[in-house]
Amino acid sequence: MSAELVWAIIKNNNSFLVKRQGVQFSAEPSNLKNVNSFKYSGIANYKSVSVLPVARGVRVTTRKAKKENSPAKSVNSVVIAKTRRQTSKSVANLIARSQYRPDLRAAAVARASAILSTQQPKKVRAKKEAKGPRAQKN
Repeated sequence: MSAELVWAIIKNNNSFLVKRQGVQFSAEPSNLKNVNSFKYSGIANYKSVSVLPVARGVRVTTRKAKKENSPAKSVNSVVIAKTRRQTSKSVANLIARSQYRPDLRAAAVARASAILSTQQPKKVRAKKEAKGPRAQKN
């Protein structure tokens, strides 16, 4: 089935569609921007990219267009557990330099960066001691 035909069928009604206040979002895992559009849809496009969190780092999964009829062989997955800068460079190289889907490079790098930000431990700051005569009254 062509990608355009699949999109025509699923664009207004699928299990991942979230409609809120006149805006349509998509909750599918391979949708990088969570927007209900043909460009970012992982269901409609043969070549799709997903960036998901793992214990330490991110997992970049790409689908092979030629193996569409055999789902087990159609997925290529890579775990990247590096620093933020090296991770963004690796994600960009996987997607754009290999001519896979260069239009999704910026969205994939942004998603990977956001995932790495959530994995950073929160800094515990020591509470500053109150100074001055008014602070000492209590």
